[in-house]
Amino acid sequence: MGKRYGKLVRDRIPKIIEAEGGTAVTHVADAGEYAEKLSLKLMEESEEFAMNPSMEELADVLEVVEALIEHHGYHRASLVALMREKRERRGGFEGRIILDEVP
Repeated sequence: MGKRYGKLVRDRIPKIIEAEGGTAVTHVADAGEYAEKLSLKLMEESEEFAMNPSMEELADVLEVVEALIEHHGYHRASLVALMREKRERRGGFEGRIILDEVP
């Protein structure tokens, strides 16, 4: 019996598996499952970036973020505007501040 995954993969992965002589059993997620699997994929890719902070891993995180933007019908410009607004109100991370305690 083969390995079971149950995870969201890039669109061309099944063809790559088949080109390498394997068999990929897949299905197309409905909207609810897709949203759930995208969230899990974001955590997966973030963990991979934490373990190997490379541009390649960060590109994978960004790919998932882009898919989330599209799936939820957000507008990239609105998201960037919100990010800037939050940065203006609460700051960014340039200061490298670590909150140790609030007694």
